[in-house]
Amino acid sequence: AILAYDGPGVPQLLTPRRHIPPIVAMKVAAPLLLLLSSGATGVAVQRERATTVANPIRKVVTMLQRMQTQVTEEGKREQDLYDKFMCYCSTSGGDLAKSIADAEAKIENADATMKEKQERKAQLEAELK
Repeated sequence: AILAYDGPGVPQLLTPRRHIPPIVAMKVAAPLLLLLSSGATGVAVQRERATTVANPIRKVVTMLQRMQTQVTEEGKREQDLYDKFMCYCSTSGGDLAKSIADAEAKIENADATMKEKQERKAQLEAELK
């Protein structure tokens, strides 16, 4: 193969028998490179799968690692729920006590108002007789 320069531009690959334009050479080379690189990757993946399948200890270790991450995530969720519950308990206790005290005061006021109105009613009935 011989490289030939036809002036300013891209060098062209010449073979003793015929001329191959660079675009054609690139179109042929690209799929070949892809095929070769995917074959190497496929072999590595097959080797890794064979190692994983053939090694029961690796399976157990992987299972334990998954369980550890799962338990850690569950612990974080439980802690968040606990924190929210404790916050609710500490803040709502004062609110509930205040609302109970307000309701008791309303009951006392309502009782006093009702007694006044009953006395007023009795007085008016006595005046009408």
